[in-house]
Amino acid sequence: MGQEARLGLVLGINLAMVLALVLVGFFAHSLGVLASGADYLGDAFGAGLALLAFRLSRLRQGGRATYFAALVNASLLLAVTLAVIVEAIYRLSTGAPSIHGVPVVVVSLVAAGAMIACALILGDVGGDLGMQSVMLDSVADAAAALGVAISGGVILITGGAYWLDSLVALAIALVVAFHAIKLLSKVVLELRGRGTSASSVGMPER
Repeated sequence: MGQEARLGLVLGINLAMVLALVLVGFFAHSLGVLASGADYLGDAFGAGLALLAFRLSRLRQGGRATYFAALVNASLLLAVTLAVIVEAIYRLSTGAPSIHGVPVVVVSLVAAGAMIACALILGDVGGDLGMQSVMLDSVADAAAALGVAISGGVILITGGAYWLDSLVALAIALVVAFHAIKLLSKVVLELRGRGTSASSVGMPER
């Protein structure tokens, strides 16, 4: 299977898991599952950007479209994670609603398995920074999903401890927001650098 096909398959799996996590998150009242959905949305954008960069490089076109897509990706991801952070803090301060533990555990275990499958699909990514980034995101998200599954299991066993779901959601959202801010900073610097270079090239000599 070629690199483009592997990225396309990983993108499809991530989008399917985003839909599943969002639906279950609302049904189970689980902020942790919703935070995972935001995390997987970031992975879907990452795989999409890697796929876009691959196609642009094959067509020998400029990379500005990739940077602008990354800018939109990071901005949207940051907005979503900030909403999760605000809701998590609100729930921790006022009391979390009852969480349905069974669907949280099931969908989180499925999500973790899906990310492990994505890592296996990507295979050897040595030498390709875009593919390495997607691989690392997949492995990290598998670990995050397992964390949500554990919190769901504790809620299921104790019949309470609903605050744990908000705490896990807050931790995931903070990590995702940190990476989104780093990506935003990197993209802005790259676009400024390219703009400066373009202006220098186009400036007539005196």
